[in-house]
Amino acid sequence: MPKVLVSDPIDQAGLDILSQVAQVDVKTGLSPEELTQIIADYDALMIRSGTKVTADVIEASKQLKIIGRAGVGVDNIDVPAATRRGIVVVNSPEGNTIAAAEHALAMMLSMSRLIPAADRSVKAKEWNRKKFTGVEVYKKTLGVVGLGKIGSHVATVARSMGMKLLAYDPFISTERAEEIGCRLVDLDLLFRESDYITLHIPRTSETAHLVNAEALAKMKPTARIVNCARGGIIDESALYEAVRDGQIAGAALDVYESEPLGESPLRDLDHAVVLTPHLGASTEEAQVNVAIDVAEQIRDVLLGLPARSAVNIPGLRPDILERLRPYLQLAETLGNLVGQLAGGRIEQFHIRLQGDLAENDSKPIVIAALKGLLSNALQERVNYVNASIEAKERGIHVVETRDTSVQDYKGSLHLSAKGSLGEHSVTGVLLGGDEVRIIDLNNFPINVPPTKYMLFTLHRDMPGIIGKIGSLLGSFNVNIASMQVGRKIVRGDAVMVLSIDDPLPEGILTEITKVPGIREAYTVAL
Repeated sequence: MPKVLVSDPIDQAGLDILSQVAQVDVKTGLSPEELTQIIADYDALMIRSGTKVTADVIEASKQLKIIGRAGVGVDNIDVPAATRRGIVVVNSPEGNTIAAAEHALAMMLSMSRLIPAADRSVKAKEWNRKKFTGVEVYKKTLGVVGLGKIGSHVATVARSMGMKLLAYDPFISTERAEEIGCRLVDLDLLFRESDYITLHIPRTSETAHLVNAEALAKMKPTARIVNCARGGIIDESALYEAVRDGQIAGAALDVYESEPLGESPLRDLDHAVVLTPHLGASTEEAQVNVAIDVAEQIRDVLLGLPARSAVNIPGLRPDILERLRPYLQLAETLGNLVGQLAGGRIEQFHIRLQGDLAENDSKPIVIAALKGLLSNALQERVNYVNASIEAKERGIHVVETRDTSVQDYKGSLHLSAKGSLGEHSVTGVLLGGDEVRIIDLNNFPINVPPTKYMLFTLHRDMPGIIGKIGSLLGSFNVNIASMQVGRKIVRGDAVMVLSIDDPLPEGILTEITKVPGIREAYTVAL
């Protein structure tokens, strides 16, 4: 049974899901050194923000298949190192959407109405109403940096509160921004015109210290900024000076460059700054949601299924994955088949999406086909994460084409591979939405479902040859489940596809090729 290590506190609902398919060990508070010492025994690791999954931890893992982060950010995981090792990294991009958005709004309102400072004053037995005169957000301009799910929800609620909306997001269309009620602008204009600025972007090399001294100097003296996204997007030293000197009116931070927050002058800014200890996802509902979401993905990967929110698999967004899931199985099966027919040392791999399939996002399908192509040689070492990397390192020339014309089937996938056993091709379709069918083999028409063990022959279409193969297999106690012949012309070349119940005994393939009329014979185990 697979083993899962849970190294941060996770809601019981997630643990219950994992327990259905694996042995679950909960060991919280591990140091990086302690984690490195024990990680080799585990197939999966589930964490929150507390555990640091370094390159050393990943290097020490021997059978780790997936790292699941119960939350949005994966800053505490060395994703490139995991990708190189073929380890899937998943998160829960939607599980805490509402919690994070509501916290950003709560921070904005708390800062505007001086609620934390007023609360402290009353609890100190003071009653100084004039000291805590706040400002309204009604009719103020809110600048939203990042219109993902969280930023969009913040914008929607803020609009219902009567705020005017500006937004900066280089990856979103003007039409989508207008649907939310935002005017899409450049970052400089947003800094200059906003009364409030809320950040909803990841921390990357491009966004680190995006809000720096230069950006703060562009803002109104009445501007206030909220960061419930990621620490390091704001230059905290520059922010301190800007608030201290009255360059801007205030700030509300839930995340910091270094956590937990150590010695910081931000603590000295009294009621102008609101600080919380990374509480964006800290609601009962969000903790349950992210635990369930990530546990389900870990369960799926351990069962051999793709994860829906893998951060290191290009093109596998949840909406795309759901739509293309049956085609991923089709691509992987066909890739596995043609890879075995072509033999080792694959030089070229051609993927052609045909008919309606050509109108879909090709990246997930290409990845699945490559995974199948390499699976016979690399076994469990290849997966959706590292398939493209492995193909590139092996010098496989991958070509992708599209053909939107529809012939016998609305959508089909054609794969061809050139390897040590020559060049072979296979075409497949989905019947009834999820049933894989092979409809063409090396340009011969057939119609067979893939099975675990298959025998393929290229032979001369002549009387008696099928009977001879059947008798030969029978003499070796090999049972035939089904058989089909594909040909183009009578008495010309043909292919024969046999589904068999067990692997062929050693030496029988050589005997098959000795049968008069048999030109080539191949076995495949899917």
